[in-house]
Amino acid sequence: MKILLVWPSALSNIEERQQIFPMSEPLALEYLAAAAEEEGHLVQIFDMRLNRIPLLDVIASFGPDIVGVTAYSMHVRTAISIANEVKSYNQTIISVVGGHHATLLPEDFFEPSIDYVVVGEGITAFKDIIGVAAENNLSREVLPGAWTQIGGEFHDGGRGETLGNDMIPLPNREITGPERIHYFIDWMKPVALLRTSVGCPYRCTFCSLWKIEEGRYHIRDPHKVVEELKTIQEPYIFLVDDEAFINRRRMVELAGAIKKSGIKKKYFAYCRMDTLVKNQAALEAWRDIGLERVFIGIDSITTKGLKELNKKYDTVTIEDGLKVAKEIGVKVFAQFIVSTDYEDKDFDRLIRFIEQYRIEYPSFTVLTPLPGTELLSNFDLVTELQDNGRPNWDLFDTDNPVVKTKLPKSYFVERYEGLWRTFAGSHNQFEDHQIV
Repeated sequence: MKILLVWPSALSNIEERQQIFPMSEPLALEYLAAAAEEEGHLVQIFDMRLNRIPLLDVIASFGPDIVGVTAYSMHVRTAISIANEVKSYNQTIISVVGGHHATLLPEDFFEPSIDYVVVGEGITAFKDIIGVAAENNLSREVLPGAWTQIGGEFHDGGRGETLGNDMIPLPNREITGPERIHYFIDWMKPVALLRTSVGCPYRCTFCSLWKIEEGRYHIRDPHKVVEELKTIQEPYIFLVDDEAFINRRRMVELAGAIKKSGIKKKYFAYCRMDTLVKNQAALEAWRDIGLERVFIGIDSITTKGLKELNKKYDTVTIEDGLKVAKEIGVKVFAQFIVSTDYEDKDFDRLIRFIEQYRIEYPSFTVLTPLPGTELLSNFDLVTELQDNGRPNWDLFDTDNPVVKTKLPKSYFVERYEGLWRTFAGSHNQFEDHQIV
């Protein structure tokens, strides 16, 4: 079987900030590619963020039997459009959609042009879909871990099998070889992504990652992480763990194993502020093997804001964490969530805070009721809707207000954009990220 895996581009304006926002490898698709190739199938990845080749030209050249698309909320309409193109070209090509949004709101993909909507991890379900297609391209079976369209209706296959972290094949990074020089995060170019754990034990109100993993926290064997790390050519590594450093002993052990292996890389990783304070030893161990910067969601600078976001720590922890980072020599990439309740005084206070604590690299997002979070219990508060009454998912990129703002919307956007302009000098200016 020939399988084309597509990473869509966003229809919103978020990718216009490419000197700030990352352009990282399509790791989820590289995992799927590895799993399919183990079964003897031929796989190609098409990254629409980098390529301006028409999709139908790629399909005509490659001749896929299956086209799979992954999608965050901001990609919903693009994913549907891709499926429409696929079916307009050849009705017998099987179209599959999966990813974050499909896991949480699969009904947004119940479209005539989509054959399967995969929920959850997806590797086992996707392999099952390939297996059915290989036997009979025109058949449809209700499979675990997916919604299957049969006769115009979608049928739920129930919960699928979740593979343990060390049972998942290593991602096929060679498949994106020609494009890997274009993947970057901040100053790190080219960069590779590495996952050492999955899940997060915390319950922040704006985040749905813990719901996807049903509150579980899965870790990988340190030795298997090292073996994968040995295969990565890029000098920069971004740890895409949802929360890497909460287990101090594990991360110290992993740092020791990497050091013993002689691997020399520079690292960037997510870290909570309270984790930084509590598990300083883990951060120091990673600093000694190349950790240069941590991505910390400070999110709010007020006690009220932290409580509303269910961060489980106070403003004193933020101050302590910034001091610890400075003491151990690890730079902070700080994210701040701009609430739609912000007034002028709140924008001004945030600017003063960043200047007072000399935050080297501040970034900003708009508080967005993403699928799976407590903020999106229903669509009543959403102001940006499609004609069908569903939210306009194009704008759910955390860079646009999609609920009512306390300030007039246009003025809120002006002030939000002003944050980026105020601290533009804090961000590294990259060389041209050439589109191929």
